Amino acid sequence: MTAKVPTVESMHVLQTPVRFAPDIGGVESYVQDVSSALVERGHEVTVVCANTRGYERVERIDGITVRRLSSPFSIANTNVTPALPVALGRLAREVDVIHTHLPTPWCADISAVVGALTGTPTVLTYHNDIVGDGLASYVAEAYNATALRATLSLVDHVLVTREAYLDESDHLSAAREVDVVRNGVDTSQFAPVEVDAGERKRLGFATDRPNVFFLSVLDAYHEYKGLDVLLAAVERLTESGTPPHLLVGGDGPLRKRYERQVRERGLDEHVTFAGRIPDADLGPTYSAADAFVLPSTSTDQEGFGLVALEALACGTPVVTTDIVGVAEAIERERAGIVVEKADSTALADGISTLLADAPADQGHRGRRLCEREYSWAESVDQLVELYREVGADR
Repeated sequence: MTAKVPTVESMHVLQTPVRFAPDIGGVESYVQDVSSALVERGHEVTVVCANTRGYERVERIDGITVRRLSSPFSIANTNVTPALPVALGRLAREVDVIHTHLPTPWCADISAVVGALTGTPTVLTYHNDIVGDGLASYVAEAYNATALRATLSLVDHVLVTREAYLDESDHLSAAREVDVVRNGVDTSQFAPVEVDAGERKRLGFATDRPNVFFLSVLDAYHEYKGLDVLLAAVERLTESGTPPHLLVGGDGPLRKRYERQVRERGLDEHVTFAGRIPDADLGPTYSAADAFVLPSTSTDQEGFGLVALEALACGTPVVTTDIVGVAEAIERERAGIVVEKADSTALADGISTLLADAPADQGHRGRRLCEREYSWAESVDQLVELYREVGADR
């Protein structure tokens, strides 16, 4: 079958993440941001994903057509959608390019096969490696040695969001072509705003001391975000007599476990769980925090750290670990502090130093960094050019 070559004027892009907004997560945010930016430039975007919570089967979100498929069960962090092969087979003939995503399998694997069978140009963003603990580690190894290699070899182009991943991942050698297209941030949605004391209190912050903010899905898959290390760091700061207040944003099945850790560590007065934060409150919450903390612990699983970019765009300095994709830029621009991963003492010291000695313009430096190097405008322009190249090469 002859592949359809994208026109210069506009394209129809089929995105195939496992989940999509209002579900939250790093890949979900990435797909929504990329898709919204494509729509703003006059392109058409269709998203096919799992229906995880009884959402509308077909709806429009910010100009994006979202088609949700029934998911009777999930394996690890992957919602399985039995109707996906048929749905993609039909849609592939109507679109210019398929853009799929890892590290959650199934959608990426099916997308690669459908793209190859229908002659549809297919691009895959490789956010991070697939790993697991215990028995899951053996499943991950088996997948990586078989289906992953096939998927990477079938797609036309693989993208990573940071250059270091080209050396860190053991699996990318199976891909035909690999390029770096950095993550971006919507600098209009995420921008500094003034937040008064009453609003800070409504958002869950303390009004009598510095506040640090952490945001993640609280489930087993996202344990690598390092909340347990952060709680240990807050305990150390409490023992030293300089405890900040920690606001934990996000929800999930491990929330009760983390709340129990807070009680056992005697941190009830120092930690607040805000639950899921509405989109309208995200910008003000980032802006109201004195620091945002992303203490990621896994080189294999942490692809970039998009939430760190969102905080920087809101003018909030960041404390993070040396494995996060934006860490090098944070250090270079002096927009925060970078510490070693999985080290609660180093993390406590980093938080304490930032809160006590941060330059007055540190938040402005982070904002300028995002405007200059991490705007979605440049990243999406790179994506569109790549979409056209893979279409022309078919």
